[in-house]
Amino acid sequence: MTVDAAPGNPGEMAIRRAGSAIARAPDGIASGPFWAEPLLEGRHDGEMTAIRATFDPGIRTRWHSHPLGQLLYVLHGVGLVQRDGGAEEEVRAGDSVWFAPDERHWHGAAADSVFAYVSIQPVRDGTAVHWMEPA
Repeated sequence: MTVDAAPGNPGEMAIRRAGSAIARAPDGIASGPFWAEPLLEGRHDGEMTAIRATFDPGIRTRWHSHPLGQLLYVLHGVGLVQRDGGAEEEVRAGDSVWFAPDERHWHGAAADSVFAYVSIQPVRDGTAVHWMEPA
């Protein structure tokens, strides 16, 4: 089996210890700062990216989409999700949400709760997300 030496998904089993990569998410992608921890950093088409994110109450992402879709799995707290043209929905620990490819949406914490989730999304054309205007 040939393993691509370029950065991307590991070519064999890899363990990333909890807390080893926690950082503030980049400015401009949410209504305020939040914590993000990359779990899997795909860079090539078809590879997966995965992130654990934790939002303070009231923080939400900008509108965005994912070229090949996104799965959110709620770990803790109460969150809000909305797809363009749809109703704002509440989600809680244990819930999962699927956003279809290129489906414009946002997600974030309810006003009175922190919100933590794992997001999983594949890469296409070198990206896993397209950021848009504030929600």
